[in-house]
Amino acid sequence: MTPATVAGLSALAGLDLIAVCDHNTAGNVRAVQQAAAALAPGLLVIPGIELTCAEELHMVCLFPTAEAAEAAGEEVYAALPPILNREDIFGAQLLMDAEDTVTGRIPRLLSNATAISIDDAPAFAARYGGFCYPAHIDRDSMSVLSALGEIPEALGFSAVEVADPERFFAGGRNARYAERYHILTCSDAHRPEALLPDASRAIHLPECTFAALKEALTTPK
Repeated sequence: MTPATVAGLSALAGLDLIAVCDHNTAGNVRAVQQAAAALAPGLLVIPGIELTCAEELHMVCLFPTAEAAEAAGEEVYAALPPILNREDIFGAQLLMDAEDTVTGRIPRLLSNATAISIDDAPAFAARYGGFCYPAHIDRDSMSVLSALGEIPEALGFSAVEVADPERFFAGGRNARYAERYHILTCSDAHRPEALLPDASRAIHLPECTFAALKEALTTPK
């Protein structure tokens, strides 16, 4: 999943919009944007972070610019415990440029939970012009339902991601979530083959911009 691979395969797949959401960092967002500008000029790359909250659940945080995401990423990095990555166990946490040249390594282990609570996540994203929503709520780990048992309504989320909607909503189960929230199903791609699109799960926007996406996903259903 190098920057040029992500941009090139997204273009070949005919995607209009992708969001780059590495775990607890935005360090490679700018490189993907630059690769897309060269390889896929029509592809909108939204800067993001998949934030691991203190409750050990994942939140998708999306931002308007690479600068905003990088600034948010600095706050996230500072909120990580000072535990160094072990490349022999977890693999390298690489930083790359648009041509897939390695430019650095991230020292702290990015898979750890940060000190940022889910209660603080909406305000955290908003400080950098962004917004957030709970990721893969139907999974048995690292999801808001597995960690808390329910989605805190007081936090005002209008959208949630469901990894397997056919299973989650089978037989009318969990219909209350579809009634209350915009339901997203994203690739959550960790490998190139996962970038293949499913056009039956598309979001229709008046224009392909971050502003239009934010408006669609933060407007109450």
